[in-house]
Amino acid sequence: MRRAMAEAEVGDDVFGEDPTVNRLEEMAAERLGKEAGLFVVSGTMGNLVCLLTHCGRGDEVLLGDRSHTFVYEQGGSAALGGIHPRTLPNQPDGTLDLVHVEEAIRPDNIHFPRTRLIVLENTHNRCSGSPLTPEYMRGVGEIARRHSLRIHVDGARIFNAAVALGVDASDLVSEADSVTFCLSKGLAAPVGSLVCGSRDFIREARRARKVVGGGMRQAGVIAAAGIVALTEMVDRLADDHANARRLVEGLVDAEGLSVDPGKVQTNIVYMNMTQDGLLSAVVAEQLSREGVLLLPTGPRQLRAVTNYHTNGDDVDYAADVIRKVINKG
Repeated sequence: MRRAMAEAEVGDDVFGEDPTVNRLEEMAAERLGKEAGLFVVSGTMGNLVCLLTHCGRGDEVLLGDRSHTFVYEQGGSAALGGIHPRTLPNQPDGTLDLVHVEEAIRPDNIHFPRTRLIVLENTHNRCSGSPLTPEYMRGVGEIARRHSLRIHVDGARIFNAAVALGVDASDLVSEADSVTFCLSKGLAAPVGSLVCGSRDFIREARRARKVVGGGMRQAGVIAAAGIVALTEMVDRLADDHANARRLVEGLVDAEGLSVDPGKVQTNIVYMNMTQDGLLSAVVAEQLSREGVLLLPTGPRQLRAVTNYHTNGDDVDYAADVIRKVINKG
């Protein structure tokens, strides 16, 4: 990736003149079965750009109460776009109950905001990295069409979902009007995300990207890493999934810790501490001293993510260290 970045041919992307960015956007759109793509600096920016493009001030979006867009993106669509979020409970598998979705759609009444958009997340980070299936997406698509709504997919790890389900990524977003995916997560690039959709949608999204400060000049330097990510890093995601399962197998009978092997389908493992007095922030700090980096996601919960930089030996070492630290606690 560093070699590709150093050798990248560049131009001014604000004027559409960067050939490396243009190639990356075309590749992304083709992989997801969409007409066009847009390079952005992060998944958060990509989701915000999509919501600003789909919705006007006062419009309403339906999304999960555990979704990344709602929990981790600082309420950007409300703060910057005046978009009203209406949350629905995420099921354990990351889906929204289709009955709840349809019931939440507002009737045409001057007292209510207009429901414009349904936002889904695939894989679902806070729901153990669960993948949403093509069948589920078709069900959401039918509801959206009946009510003239749009669908946006936060597909930060959409290729993890595709590999886990054994389908093409385009099959997972065929019902979506827009989708984002990250180059900087399982695909191992240092920075960047893509937005994909119709040509008309991307034309408007480019304006939204500009207004939130996302216009870039010689961005081919970083887009080059994204091209390597798309061409070389997708097929190997199965290794990350296998390593996540290996980690769970190494912790499943650990004293003071609760993990659920049945929930691990991709590269995310959540673990809950059951021993009195243990706090995730303290345990994470102790683990970091041993070279094991986990993220506290609750007072007594930690998250592990396997990736290109971790192999089977690393996973075995991490499981051993986690057991020792928990038992000391």
